[in-house]
Amino acid sequence: MKILVVNWQDRENPLAGGAEIHLHEIFGRLAAKGHSVRLLCGGWPNCPPYAMLDRIEVFRVGTRHSFPLYARRYFRRHLDGWADVLVEDINKIPLYTQRWDAAATVALVPHLFGSTVFQELAAPLAAAVWTAERPLGWSYRHVPFEAISESTADDLVNRGIPRASIAVIYPGIDTVGYTPHPAARSPTPVFAYLGRLKKYKGVHLVIRAFAELARRDARLEIAGAGDYRPALEELARSLDLGDRVRFLGRISEPDKLALLRRSWALVFASPKEGWGITNLEAAACATPVVASNSPGIRESVRDGHTGFLVPHGDVRGMAAAMRRVAESRELVERLGAEARTFAESFTWERAADQTEAHLKSVIAQRARGA
Repeated sequence: MKILVVNWQDRENPLAGGAEIHLHEIFGRLAAKGHSVRLLCGGWPNCPPYAMLDRIEVFRVGTRHSFPLYARRYFRRHLDGWADVLVEDINKIPLYTQRWDAAATVALVPHLFGSTVFQELAAPLAAAVWTAERPLGWSYRHVPFEAISESTADDLVNRGIPRASIAVIYPGIDTVGYTPHPAARSPTPVFAYLGRLKKYKGVHLVIRAFAELARRDARLEIAGAGDYRPALEELARSLDLGDRVRFLGRISEPDKLALLRRSWALVFASPKEGWGITNLEAAACATPVVASNSPGIRESVRDGHTGFLVPHGDVRGMAAAMRRVAESRELVERLGAEARTFAESFTWERAADQTEAHLKSVIAQRARGA
């Protein structure tokens, strides 16, 4: 197959996140299997306009803000007619590529913002994003979809996409790189947060829940970067948490692995995610997860088996779950063992194979329709 992927960013973009990891893990494997894969995406100031990543040819046009203005024009001039299938990775504002008249179009959706965008952006910009998503159900109603969770599929159905048009393909996890190391577990309770420091991620809820723990030997380590960090640091100071809360900033992969291995639990309080890959990375390290019972997240944590789910926004409930973890190393090990087994059922190879099969079926169906 010749596959053209359209996404706002590639994994080298300084603003890249989970959606870009997901994209490269799957389509890099398809390229390794012999398929031709090209990625049309936005760039950043002074970035190379062309790159070869994971055997994927990457074409960068515009920036984070101007990419939608240049993407279709670049497609027309340089890529039109090349691909057997165009895959639009919708993880920001939809580009409505079904209007580009590609041979076949598939929409890949990690998750949609919906009303949660108002928790992150200023009202005018949030309203623009929310408005841009509103026509999705009508405009994409004849487009095949791939969703990364049942929660995302339900969201699409609620927006008007037929359930029969949606294939749910769960992401994978690197269970070879992410492995348990019992000797690395901290002798005293350590809780971790890994991810962007953005308001909508709910890190302030994690800090408030941690503040309710009576154990003075417990600590919270927060890894990640974002514009909400100053507010979070001020919150930690106002709660008189001192050096019990550490802000690590953006960390390397080896440091990330070490953090997951030494932690007693990963804590996640987002109101909505497409899936929660970090939860599975923790699980692969035999580290339990305490998280909000939110769309997407609830599929990557098995309540009472690989961790605990609490109602989103329930600080006392989250604190109670963290307290259970902090008071029992035996519980940590039991949950961690189940978590590792759970994580092993998700592989990127399986996700890539299912994506390959789905794209082939879409191309065949389009050929029959033609």
